Amino acid sequence: MPSGPARTRRPLSVWGRRLISFATGVALALTGVVALGAPAHAATGPFAYVANIGGNTVSVIDTSTNAVTAGATVGSSPANVVLSPTGTQAYVTNLGSNTVSVFDTATNAVTATVPVGSGPLTVALTPSGALAYVTNNGTDTVSVLDTATNTVSATVTVGTAPNGVSFNAAGTRAYVADYGSGTVSVIDTATSTVTATIPVGNNPAQARINPSGTAVYATNQSDNTVSVIDTASHTVTTTITGLTGPYGMAFEPAPQTADIAVALAAQPHLGILVPSLGYTLTARNAGPGALTSATLSATPAGASATNLAAGCTSVTTTVTCTYGPIAAGASVSKTFRVPLSLLTLGPVTVTGVRTASAPVDPNPANDTAAVTCTALSVVLVSCP
Repeated sequence: MPSGPARTRRPLSVWGRRLISFATGVALALTGVVALGAPAHAATGPFAYVANIGGNTVSVIDTSTNAVTAGATVGSSPANVVLSPTGTQAYVTNLGSNTVSVFDTATNAVTATVPVGSGPLTVALTPSGALAYVTNNGTDTVSVLDTATNTVSATVTVGTAPNGVSFNAAGTRAYVADYGSGTVSVIDTATSTVTATIPVGNNPAQARINPSGTAVYATNQSDNTVSVIDTASHTVTTTITGLTGPYGMAFEPAPQTADIAVALAAQPHLGILVPSLGYTLTARNAGPGALTSATLSATPAGASATNLAAGCTSVTTTVTCTYGPIAAGASVSKTFRVPLSLLTLGPVTVTGVRTASAPVDPNPANDTAAVTCTALSVVLVSCP
């Protein structure tokens, strides 16, 4: 991987020219590859988009056949490419022409060419996709691209030769690896201002936030180290050694979670023969991931349940109900009844609780629900 320049304030940085030379020789060292689900046009497999820094084009690869199926002509020396959250548009940094090309992935036609700073190297979209941040390697700035209008809405001065940029999950902060100054710049995306400049190692190439959002990892290419930055204090807490020219970095996605909220409702079913209380035990998936399975149990007050819904069983005074897949935001309810004896008087309480679920439930606070009915007699019962 070529080394960063000592000075980069020129139309095309030394680092950028070395990059182009290296790319046209043996390999495309900084070619950006982004894989995504199938876009709007017909496809047999997911597509990968490859910025050809030596050919002024972006190639489209069908990963089911690993064949190039299409392409788009963009600006000079395209270095990196990123897809919109919907996969309908691609944004390409043209290192040699100081622009960003926007093209439609359905037609592979360029729809806009946006002037940015000198030597645009990498591009990242905010989580919402509303803004694109472009690191201008030759002018020590970051251009902020409004993706609705395809215009630069702000230019933020950062450290020397800015390289990689990434965002926290909320999109409120951008972290920029300043390759030439050995720092990481923290940008407040609401105000487009640098709120912190954190010294790290020599030639940080990428600054990537971990899935939990608690730390940023900066790859220090020339130091053979990775600096770990606490996102609360903006200080380096650990330096990882034993590496050789670390450059790019990506984290394994955070484990999927599905927050199960338990709800329990009751309704009297009164009659001379078999008076009972009917219960509805509901599992609501509050997300963010889809639920694979869950088990909820309910403990009636000293009576075995009857009229069990499918998937529910009763042993002594405990009802156990199993639930299959539930999409995020959806709910599934199961019902059962608890007989009332002639001597039932006063409060009758049943408690429902989540006992198991997959994937992991991140919030135990809503795993339990209880409902209390009041019996004045076997034929006079009120429930909330």
